[in-house]
Amino acid sequence: MHDDLKTAVRDAFGTHQDMLADLVRIPSVSAAGFPSDEVRRSAAFIADMLVARGFSGVELLELDGAHPAVYGEIPGPDGAPTVLLYAHHDVQPPGPIEEWETGPFEPFVKDGRMYGRGANDDKGGIVMHLGSIDAHGGRPPVGIKIFIEGEEEVGSAHLGEFLDRYSEKLAADVIVIGDSGNWRVGQPGLTVSLRGLVSCVIEVRTAVNAVHSGMYGGVFPDAVTTLARLVATLHDDDGNVAVRGLVSSESDPLDLTEDEIREQMGTVPGLETIGSGGLTGRMWSKPAVSVLAFDAPRVSEAINQLVPVARAKVSMRIPPGQDPVDAMNALRSHLLDNIEWGAQLTFVSEEMGSPFQLAMAGPAPEAWKKAMSTVWGTEVVEMGVGGSIPFVADFSERYPHSAILLTGPGDPGSGAHAPNESQHLDDLEKSILAQAIALRLLADGG
Repeated sequence: MHDDLKTAVRDAFGTHQDMLADLVRIPSVSAAGFPSDEVRRSAAFIADMLVARGFSGVELLELDGAHPAVYGEIPGPDGAPTVLLYAHHDVQPPGPIEEWETGPFEPFVKDGRMYGRGANDDKGGIVMHLGSIDAHGGRPPVGIKIFIEGEEEVGSAHLGEFLDRYSEKLAADVIVIGDSGNWRVGQPGLTVSLRGLVSCVIEVRTAVNAVHSGMYGGVFPDAVTTLARLVATLHDDDGNVAVRGLVSSESDPLDLTEDEIREQMGTVPGLETIGSGGLTGRMWSKPAVSVLAFDAPRVSEAINQLVPVARAKVSMRIPPGQDPVDAMNALRSHLLDNIEWGAQLTFVSEEMGSPFQLAMAGPAPEAWKKAMSTVWGTEVVEMGVGGSIPFVADFSERYPHSAILLTGPGDPGSGAHAPNESQHLDDLEKSILAQAIALRLLADGG
């Protein structure tokens, strides 16, 4: 069954691997301070690929102040459902260059994986989508719309405006978001839950100016110590989040082990876990707080002074069922209640994104689960993801009657956002084939 699709995917995979390498070579970093022209070049490159494949209506979707998105469509047979394929072409900054085996935008293959910034997140998703169309000879059995965003890695700040301005153009019966991954290499997964995100920047001030630490130390506190004591209150002694009033629950433990997570993360020997309950619950359905950065004098610049001001960025992941506004208010209240010694605290809200629970009933989820289990030869894991993709809620709000699926070709070892990000090529080929089969199954059952 589906032998024609299997042959087509196998025969074209060398071309798709080259496509991924070409995409990785474009340094389409959307973050501030990086050349926006490269993001636009990436969008134009993808638009050319769509035109070459016979997509109609290909255009760059524009908004003032936003990086361009790419759109194209292939009308389906009469009565067939329409599927919107989403991915993003922007990537994270490379980070420390010295930690890359080669340059971040110089793709290479080693041990069955292609390395390079964006190889998995999310240019692998673009190749998955286009490869599944190629498998049908450019004439899929359903209507196809493709929307490749250009600023997911900076929080999709304009996505709501894109969806509002182009709402009719992007409307579809099924929305496939190719920005997640599989349970592990060789074992497929569909993401069914996502944590949301709230973050803030806090500033602690103890004095107007710095003063001599020898003359005044021991009488008044410095801002760095005060800030350190404040962020330490975010967890209890067992490492559970100590912010009150947050939603928390357990998740299906599946077969995840502590050793597997240690290997994925690369923990130092002897590092203890934090929190209580199951591992999947701590990662997917309970809140998590991290201190992402400090602003304080560098060690190399330290002098004998009582530092008067210090800042930190605090990020809190929130589970499905948690209102992000309530979570932000709870975080603010906790910090204001726990600032010590009369120091001044300034709280500035930053990111805020909703968690999401995806429905897994209906023709579209069944088509993807059947296709994936057929290709991999094993059952599909319905998994949570501890990270946040806030725009999933944006799609759901604007298209409440559309089925939404969250998938992708990556795996826990892909290292998204990290140095030496990579895409497992065999799983990419399987992901292309599975989506091609799913489109056929959806048409047959549509």
